[in-house]
Amino acid sequence: MDIHESINYLEFPAKDLEATKTFFTAVFSWSFIDYGPEYIGFTDKTLEGGFYKSDLVSDSSKGAALVVFYSEQLEKTQTKVIAHGGTISTKIFSFPGGKRFHFLDVNGNEFSVWTKE
Repeated sequence: MDIHESINYLEFPAKDLEATKTFFTAVFSWSFIDYGPEYIGFTDKTLEGGFYKSDLVSDSSKGAALVVFYSEQLEKTQTKVIAHGGTISTKIFSFPGGKRFHFLDVNGNEFSVWTKE
């Protein structure tokens, strides 16, 4: 989906591309395509992006943007994250209009998941 002047693609660092594919396929049903030994592209329901081979991580406490997923079943999504090797970095908490948690993927990149209350 190419919409003029909209966010079109996201890229993240990844220490382990195979583990990345396994994690995001199992938890969020992403599809992947390999573009050589140091890059994989992904497609989810609404966005495309990629992971490049790197020892760096995306961490909002160090100034990186925080990517936030939406879930209709927050606790179930949290259970899937843990079951597939993710680490909960901030437990579920409430905020005006909803609740969310933060997690680190298998590479140490920070993400969040929220739901409406």
